[in-house]
Amino acid sequence: MTAERLLSRARRAGLGEIAEKVVARERLSLEDGVALYRAPDVHAVGELANWVRERRHGDLAYFNVNQHINYTNLCNKLCRFCAFQRLPGQEGAYLMTPEQVAEKIRAQLHEPVTEVHMVAGVWPKIPYEYYLDILRAVKAVRPQIHIKAFTMVELDQIAKKARKPLEEVLPELIEAGLGSVPGGGAEVFSERVRQETYHLKNSGDEWLEIARKVHQAGLRSNCTMLHGHIETPAERVDHLDRLRLLQDETGGFQTYIPLSFHPDNSEMADVPAPTALDELREIALGRLMLDNIQHVKAYWILMDVPVAQLCLSYGADDVDGTVVEEKIYHDAGATTPQEVQREELIQWIRDAGRIPIERDTLYGVV
Repeated sequence: MTAERLLSRARRAGLGEIAEKVVARERLSLEDGVALYRAPDVHAVGELANWVRERRHGDLAYFNVNQHINYTNLCNKLCRFCAFQRLPGQEGAYLMTPEQVAEKIRAQLHEPVTEVHMVAGVWPKIPYEYYLDILRAVKAVRPQIHIKAFTMVELDQIAKKARKPLEEVLPELIEAGLGSVPGGGAEVFSERVRQETYHLKNSGDEWLEIARKVHQAGLRSNCTMLHGHIETPAERVDHLDRLRLLQDETGGFQTYIPLSFHPDNSEMADVPAPTALDELREIALGRLMLDNIQHVKAYWILMDVPVAQLCLSYGADDVDGTVVEEKIYHDAGATTPQEVQREELIQWIRDAGRIPIERDTLYGVV
């Protein structure tokens, strides 16, 4: 689509001034973001995001061959939206040993896995050495694998258990095998939302400060937002703005991932889940507002595969990877597969009209 056609289409949707900024590569304001959330024509918003996506990445769409390990569901944060968490003694509660973590890696040695994604609940009785041990266990089985592990919330607990500043803990985790950090646990930075849904978890300011320290330690990370529950458009835009302001400072975020709220089996089961159109708009807003973050991911595990395919024309340039086993969102009612084969993922991307590019965690082409 030419710039002239894009501008004409946007003007008919009442988004002409925003489209002019997009074409001119100008940063969108918070007011622009709210207007995009409220625009009736989500497809016009998607066209603006696709313009930015194709300007950055053309027809390329990235994926990797990875596996997920959720090493424990023990958690004391009691987030109202979570169906994964358990307390000791509750049915289904578990904590993997380092050998069990190693066995998960060993079970996939026949696959060309380049990344393991390890996140879990937060439990204060887990000793500091455990976290070093599970990193070492992974590396002992598969020395070349990249370990993306521990959300900012987990890192905060790990540092508390170590009784050291995070600045001292991160080099020890890196020496044990940590390669980068995922972006979960951010939820929505609004203090109102935090108090109503996850008041025991880190505040938005604390999450951002931990991310700052992660980036200062030389680690790249992703960033996220949990959308589609009780947050307002203005609170979402504020969240995105605070992410891009930290990115201006550190440059450490490599991918933004909007996470769809799944209400099933949680304390918030009465709150409707986001629709497919909501998910498309969220991807588009991420691409339009986060002008300094290179990649936007349509995390297929959270949405039906056809929606993830559509997202590749609404601003997303990444679909995550093969996954293998994911517990957190499936406990909350996700009905997507637990894993896909590399060839399936490639076909999904091709069917969406994009060119599949296999990457490693840091976006080197495999």
